[in-house]
Amino acid sequence: MEKVRAYIEKQHMISAEDHIIAGISGGADSVCLFFVLLDLRDRMGISFTAVHVNHGLRGEAANRDEEFVRELCGQYGIPLEVFRVDLESISKKRKQSLEECGRNIRREAFEQIRERCGGTKIALAHHQNDNAETLLWNLARGTGLTGLGGIRPVNGRYIRPLLCLDRNEIEDLLRQRGQGYCTDDTNGDTEYTRNKLRHLVIPVLEKEVNFQAVRHMNEVMEQLREVRDYMELRAEEAFREYVKIQAAPGHFLITKELREKEPDILCTMVIQKAMELAAGQMRDVGRIHIRGVLDLFQKQSGRSLDLPLFIRAVRTYEGVELYRKQENKADALSESSGRAEEAWRADGDGSPDPRRLPKGQNPGYPLRIPGETCLRNMGLTIRCRIFPKTMCFSMEEIPQKEYTKWFDYDIIETALCIRTRQGGDQITIDRAGHRQKLKSWFINEKIPAGERDTIPCIASGSQILWILGHRMSSAYQVTGRTERILQIEVVKED
Repeated sequence: MEKVRAYIEKQHMISAEDHIIAGISGGADSVCLFFVLLDLRDRMGISFTAVHVNHGLRGEAANRDEEFVRELCGQYGIPLEVFRVDLESISKKRKQSLEECGRNIRREAFEQIRERCGGTKIALAHHQNDNAETLLWNLARGTGLTGLGGIRPVNGRYIRPLLCLDRNEIEDLLRQRGQGYCTDDTNGDTEYTRNKLRHLVIPVLEKEVNFQAVRHMNEVMEQLREVRDYMELRAEEAFREYVKIQAAPGHFLITKELREKEPDILCTMVIQKAMELAAGQMRDVGRIHIRGVLDLFQKQSGRSLDLPLFIRAVRTYEGVELYRKQENKADALSESSGRAEEAWRADGDGSPDPRRLPKGQNPGYPLRIPGETCLRNMGLTIRCRIFPKTMCFSMEEIPQKEYTKWFDYDIIETALCIRTRQGGDQITIDRAGHRQKLKSWFINEKIPAGERDTIPCIASGSQILWILGHRMSSAYQVTGRTERILQIEVVKED
């Protein structure tokens, strides 16, 4: 325990006033984390709340894990929040693997409880073996300095107090306490890639190469994180010096002096940062694309390069200009919106005329994204804009205004429109993905029957994103995975 306390102090993880949200699955790692936080509660006066997520995959075994965690928290008087979800169903809806979806759901649960309880930190039970697996996984798939640094002990509000211990040390600590824990049978299933590394690769390294292989990998990752942090500072300085933000939003000019004066690695990091800001994300952008921009500096003015995420790089006399072209998603939304708009007839005031709607249909009035949509007959103006979520984003930034809402733009699949209710409408009522018919929601909220057909809704097909003046869907909320944010502001005209 002394080793863990020294590590927490070295990494400046926890202070006396912290309220920590801790993920407790019932396995050895999380049970060890539980007792570390219990020790800190007695020594430093911190408080913590445990969160357990039952994914509903392992039947009675999962229920036993949940009961174990309930008894553990009850024995020591620690508040516990339990989430029960249908992971298999949610992963299919989100089109994610079970592993990725489970990780995202846990993070969403931690954030939800943190907001509700006023938590300051979120503690996870990753240890050195997890970090070694991450390094091998990243190396095998291809990575840069960030991936080679593995899991950070402190990453924003997320902390990992056990990254100084390996799996054997954790089990020894629990054995000394006489403390039991749960064992997940799926951890031995080598169908999962991480389990292959855990059971087939790392044991060979430890037995046949060096028994301290895991510790050595963690020491190297710590050094690489220090290198990365230093290079990030240099890249920030270089970005300010060599990159000009143009008048048009999302347009950047990387001046030729960057290529002439700085080493390739720094040029690469500056280009990557500019591409990320232009696109709002870095998914699907690899080293080959960044190298293409780097090579463009050696070509004549006017040459261009089309990149993923609809980024275009153009060689100019001053350097290379980066900007995002008209995105295909916006084109698709516009085309879909156009089909909906055919059902409307614009009167002299530009408002839609529902008399021209086919009987029983209500396709709504399409929103201009980005842009402004005026509905004079309703006395509303809807303003939409899209912007990237920054690396230093905090959930506290999300506006709590009644008529300004933020949505995760990249998970909206079809055109958005504003309309009143229609048959088949649904709204997602919690982060577990449970849906409710809009009609049932109106009844449960005791909305008078005479008002239900007049309440405007922002809709994507039959999915309701926002019931104006009431609530927004839980399915499209901004989370830690959000890359681009759609802000919708509704202005009531006098």
